[in-house]
Formats: sequence, structure tokens, C-alpha cells
Amino acid sequence: MITLPFNQKLCYNPVMDTYKTRIIDEIIPRKLRTTGGVLIRGPRFVGKTTTANHHAHSSIRMDESDAVRQQAILLPKNILNGNTPRLIDEWQLVPSLWNSIRNEIDSRNLKGQFILTGSAAPSDDITMHSGAGRISRLNLRPMSLYESKESLGEVSLANLFADDCDISGSGGLNVHEYAEKVVRGGWPALVDIDPVDAQDSLIDYLENLAYVDLRNMKSPPTPERMTALIRAIARNIATEASLERLAKESEIYDGPITAQTTRKYLDQLSQVFVLEELSAWKTHLRSSAQLRIKPKWHFVDPSLATAALRVTPDMLIADLNTFGFLFESLVVRDLRVYSDAIDAKVYQYRDSTNLEVDAIVERYDGKWLAIEVKLGGDKAIEDAVSNFKKLKKRLTKEKLEQLGSFNIITAGEFSYRRPDGVNVIALGHLKP
Repeated sequence: MITLPFNQKLCYNPVMDTYKTRIIDEIIPRKLRTTGGVLIRGPRFVGKTTTANHHAHSSIRMDESDAVRQQAILLPKNILNGNTPRLIDEWQLVPSLWNSIRNEIDSRNLKGQFILTGSAAPSDDITMHSGAGRISRLNLRPMSLYESKESLGEVSLANLFADDCDISGSGGLNVHEYAEKVVRGGWPALVDIDPVDAQDSLIDYLENLAYVDLRNMKSPPTPERMTALIRAIARNIATEASLERLAKESEIYDGPITAQTTRKYLDQLSQVFVLEELSAWKTHLRSSAQLRIKPKWHFVDPSLATAALRVTPDMLIADLNTFGFLFESLVVRDLRVYSDAIDAKVYQYRDSTNLEVDAIVERYDGKWLAIEVKLGGDKAIEDAVSNFKKLKKRLTKEKLEQLGSFNIITAGEFSYRRPDGVNVIALGHLKP
């Protein structure tokens, strides 16, 4: 009989703790109190196992050995026995475990039984249908500036939903430091090292992604074409580039790639949680303008784009146009992390008149914020204010009644409220 290395001890040692606290740490216990299990999803290297172990009382890893995976297939109850919450790490390597865990939750009729982690969605989506009401799904992304202790946290995203909130802050990161954060990213193992050294690690990350990680898919991509597509996405970060454009820019020595294949490859990047499309905001307009529904392209962290293109902080400072797109992607990353903590989602707005708003944060109750992203400068801020005025004319009275505030997020060092009520906020002052 195969002996498995079960760990029945509490996984978190408060004395020896070097754990980097995450915003999701406040969400996981709440979900464990209300559901039978929690699934933590996210890309490789984002800290899922470390975070899950922080909350688990026993654990087992499906990527430990073939013997463990075989046991999970033949005798899943042996895998699921242990002090709860029990962590099943990289569960998607044995997709049949999903139904075993669901049945075990039903059988025990208790909350907080399991924590699951996964770096890829299983190829057979049928396994996911029966988790409703039993297993909560949470996304773990790279660390925001607030989590890496580089945001002063003087402005709360939650407070921006109140029209009369107080906005003030000064100091913190400067423009060159923001460029360094874009290149370094929010990967837990890299936040304390030099951006250039971090980029070396991320270049290897992308190579492994194309040549190793995605090769395990049911219909694996050609590594050279996937690498070319990743570079194409990086060149079009924070834009609505069409499938045809991405396909053309992914052309390599043996000819072009089709839009259909491009879509398949994009879906595969999403399956491993590396690509997160920013969906269009769905709302009613009172004008003749029509909403556009194309997503904007964002990696889960802008550092993947700079790694793909070998862009350094100094190169960003020398090319403010490119820096602007990558800074917008950094803002979207942080907004997504903060929005998860307040039951909100992040979208983008663009209509047929080409009026664009970089981010819409909409809460579960319909209350929403509009956000423009600018590196800084008086003209850029006035352009953003002009966009807000145009947006107000597009929306229905009912939607405007749910507006929290208009906001401009900058790479500056000051946060304040303008006389017209628009908030100007340094990204390095923001928190949930």
C-alpha cells in the first residue's frame, strides 16, 4: 500500500512567520465560514500554496509524485482525510477529485472543509458544474502596491463610492519608481529584489510557460507561436487590438497565424490565469452612441509585458507613451485586487464615438466609479475631466444616480479633490 506524506499539523507557525500578508487573507476565512470549501485560482508563482497553507490545518500536494496522483484517482477518500480546512494543492492535476470533494462536502454537511489551489483550469469543464453552493472561487493575483507595502494607503477605494469622502495624501512613489514597479511586478518572491534581476526571472517564467506549462494542454500550442503571441499582446497592452492584428503581429518564419488559432491561444493563456481580458462595461445609454464590446488586453501583471519585450525602467522613462499603457495595466492590476475585497468588478468603457474611460469599478449593488489613468500633467488631467463630462451626457438618469465619483489615478505624489468634485489620486496612495 502506498504511504502518503500527510501533514496533519497546523501549517502556519506564528513564531517563524515570514509570510507576506495578502488582501485575500481577509476573504478566505469569511468564505470558509459560509461554504464547504474555497478554490484559490491564479497563475504559477503568485503564492497560492503559501497563502493557502496560511489558512489550512493539513495539506497534500497533487504535484508531489505520480504515486500521490494515482492514490487520488483510486482512493480519493485517503487524500481528503485530514485536519480541516484541508489543502488540496494543484487539484486540477487529478480532475476527478472535484466530484469527490463535492460529495465529501455533502456527506459531512460542514463548512470550511477544504481549500483547493490551481494554476490551470481543468480541460474538462464538466467537473466544475457541481460546485455551486459548495465551493467558493477566489482569484489570487500578484501583489498590489498596498500588499507590497509600497502604497501609503491614504485613500480607500471603498470610500470613493461615497460622494463626500475626504481625499488627501502626499509623498510616496515617484515616476521613476513606478517604472521600476511595472518592470518588477508584484510576484511575492520578487518584490524585494532589483527590477532587472526580477525581469531575468520573468523572462524564464515566460519561456517555461510557452515550452513547458502549456505543453500539458489537451491541444498544446506551438511554443514559438505562443511566444510570438505573448510579445504581440505585450505590444498592444491596455488596447482593444483585434484578433486579426494580434495574429498578424504573431507571424513567424513559417507563415501567419489565423485569427481562430489566435483565439485558441488566448484562451489557453486565460486557462493558466496569465491573461485577464478587461471586459466592456454593460450599461444603458440615453444617447445615440453604441457601446463597444471588445475587451482590452492585460496580463495578470504588467511585468510579463515588459519581460516579453525586454523593457527596462529607463526605457519606459524615455518612452512615455509606452509607459502610459503599462502604467494603466499596473493600475488595473491593483484595482482588481482591491475590488475583490469590496465585492466589486472592474470593466472598461468605450462607445461608437470613441469616448473611452479606462476603468469602471462596479459594486454588487450597482454603485459604480469611473476612473481615468494618467501618468500626470495638467493637460492630461483636464482631458480626463472632459471625458467624464461627456460620459455623464451618455448615461441614463438612473445610472447616474448610482455614480459614486469620478477619479483620475496618476503616477504623481499628491491626492486631492478638485473644486469640481473630481478626485485626483496617486496610485501609491490607494488601498481597498
